[in-house]
Amino acid sequence: MFFILSALAFSLYCILMPKELTRIEIFATVFFAMTLQDNVDIYLDLKLDLYGYFTKGTQWEALIAIIGIYPAITTIFLNYYPVHRKVIHKLGYIFVWSGFAVLYEYAAVKSGYFYHNGLTYWYSALCYPILFYILIFTLKIVRKLIRQSTKSF
Repeated sequence: MFFILSALAFSLYCILMPKELTRIEIFATVFFAMTLQDNVDIYLDLKLDLYGYFTKGTQWEALIAIIGIYPAITTIFLNYYPVHRKVIHKLGYIFVWSGFAVLYEYAAVKSGYFYHNGLTYWYSALCYPILFYILIFTLKIVRKLIRQSTKSF
């Protein structure tokens, strides 16, 4: 139940929130994030079995997380990222979101839709800031490409 309710809540909030991102920024960053997540899952989940959804192997239910949670979280995170604030605010934002991600992961493990098998919360806590920075960097690249594509030759 936690799994479905969180997917609905994140997705609904994502749809209803005032957007600071353009549609192409959302599409490009979400597509990148889903591709990165799929590739990481192939190796860390399926090959090394460090974690997974529900039980070992692939399950159709995992698509709810992949489609219903991760794109919404990516969009919400980037939408409110304090682009024009000082570095300390940006770092604080990333670390608050990283803390939220670890707490959400804990709740996901307790609810049974996610499991650890070698992965620890400490590893996650170290990885989330890097992953969130990668999303920010991807958004910067997308914005640069958009600006370049609008210049006349």
